[in-house]
Amino acid sequence: MAHSIELKRSARKALEALEREEHVRVLRAIVTLADNPGPAGCKKLHGEDLWRFRTGAFRIVYEIHDNRLLVYVVRIGHRSEVYKKM
Repeated sequence: MAHSIELKRSARKALEALEREEHVRVLRAIVTLADNPGPAGCKKLHGEDLWRFRTGAFRIVYEIHDNRLLVYVVRIGHRSEVYKKM
């Protein structure tokens, strides 16, 4: 059964701010997380219940709530910026 996807408000704003090509690429990656929240290439972040998925130069940081079948996207950003202030 597929997970539902929710985006934190700041993640939604970050997605909307991306240029069209990156926006489409990141959005496609987020949609794939609904079917498989732990795809090849995803990594659990140290010390937190967060996961990250790479798509080009951008990272999607998210939580997996299997009990509610939910993927909650916390941050979206360029690889050089996404982990700051976490």
